[in-house]
Amino acid sequence: MVSNKGETMKKNRKVDWRRKTKETEVALKLNLDGSGRHFIQTGIPFFDHMLSLLAYHSGMDLSLKARGDISVDAHHTVEDVGICMGEGLRKAVGDGKGIQRYGMAMIPMDETLVSVAIDVSMRPCLVFQMKLRRSKIGSFDLELVEEFFRAVCNHARITLHINLLYGKNSHHMVEAVFKGFGRALREAVLIDKRSSQIPSTKGIL
Repeated sequence: MVSNKGETMKKNRKVDWRRKTKETEVALKLNLDGSGRHFIQTGIPFFDHMLSLLAYHSGMDLSLKARGDISVDAHHTVEDVGICMGEGLRKAVGDGKGIQRYGMAMIPMDETLVSVAIDVSMRPCLVFQMKLRRSKIGSFDLELVEEFFRAVCNHARITLHINLLYGKNSHHMVEAVFKGFGRALREAVLIDKRSSQIPSTKGIL
């Protein structure tokens, strides 16, 4: 009986979400119960690469197209993609019935080790403990990594802790974070076959 409810929930965890402002236009489709298939096009190559890693390791299917004023700066596009992804995740999770709620990943990448922990708590909070050795990778401003995850947290209404334990290569550090977020998210939104209840003693997330 519980398993059947889980299967019903899985069929409904798809979202088609759009956001349009004077600065950006973002179109997102996601399926939490996909296989990691993805198509990403933001006009920012390094960001596209990171989002592809996130999608693949989360196991969700993700189609994302964004247009923004990147000739001015990538900030608006990166932040609005984060907002749109957060809103999409929030809608896909719904009231949270049957999910595991918590997810954690410890991701090594060569000399780098990163930990990522998620609580789908409906209480937005970001703890971002990461000091990068470079300010840019190519033309991508690395301070936008934190801005992206803050936007996701605030709009998905999740608690997210990102901690760089150690590392030397900034590319490895950032890549490990996006992979770690994907893995932790995958675990947190997984349907728990043992329970179809909201995962909180309060009865609501």
